[in-house]
Parts: sequence; C-alpha cells; structure tokens
Amino acid sequence: MNFNKAIVLGRLTRDPEQRSLPSGLPVVSFGLATSRFYTDKSGNKQNTPEFHNIVAFGKLAEICSKYLKKGGLALIEGRIQTQSWQDKEGNKKSRTEIVAESMQLGPKSAGQESSSGGTGNYQTPAKKDDGIPVIDQEAPIDNSEEDINVDNIPF
Repeated sequence: MNFNKAIVLGRLTRDPEQRSLPSGLPVVSFGLATSRFYTDKSGNKQNTPEFHNIVAFGKLAEICSKYLKKGGLALIEGRIQTQSWQDKEGNKKSRTEIVAESMQLGPKSAGQESSSGGTGNYQTPAKKDDGIPVIDQEAPIDNSEEDINVDNIPF
C-alpha cells in the first residue's frame, strides 16, 4: 500500500502566480511558510521555518489566485511531487512541491479591510455562501505545554 498526503498550514510567502498550460488549464503557484516550535537541549525555545512550493490546477487554481495574497494564512492539503529537469548548461535540477487538492482560507484579521477600502490580505473576502471553506478563528497558539524536549526523543 502507498500513501502520499501532505497537509500544511502557514502563511503565503508571495502572491500566487497564475498562468495557463498549453491545453488552457489554469495553474497557479505560490510559496507557503510553516514553522516548527520546540525547546532545544539548553532549554531555549526555537522556531525553525520551512518553506513549501505549492501548485494548484483548474478551478482550485482560479480560487487560489482570487482569494490568496502574500502574508495570508491558508491550509493546503495535497500530495508531494518532485520534478527533475536539465537546465541550459546540462545541470540536473529538481524541485519538490505540494500539488494542492484542497485549500481553506485563513481568517480575516480584525484590522484588515477588503480591497474596496484598504489593506487586507484578500482581494475579495470569502463569504460562507461562496462554498470556499474558511478557518473560523485565528487564536494564538500556545505551545508552552506542547514543546518537544529533544533530549527525550529516541534517535
């Protein structure tokens, strides 16, 4: 049995870039940053960021392009895929990305406004009747009780 599933919740590192395949199918790509919080051996709290390349196709690509903006929070569910190619000099290159199968928008912060008047992360705020899932609350995450002490992890 094989299983390839990735679920990431983080903030966009750049606005989605939309283009079309030769077949006319829309495709969008963007970056997403996640963080790992832990306590190191000396008791200091650490934050290690991880950067993910995300790609979406079809209707999901159009929705991502319309609603996601740099700095916005999004939950992406998809599969991991690695592409390999040779550049013009003949060097082998590769890129690992998450091919999005579903997306949920992060909540709109209280201080943000829609594009009709200001500085929000979303061009058009999603409404419940849009059929696009929205994460309901943005509560601060308290990692104080969930910190991982690396001394206790068997390697």
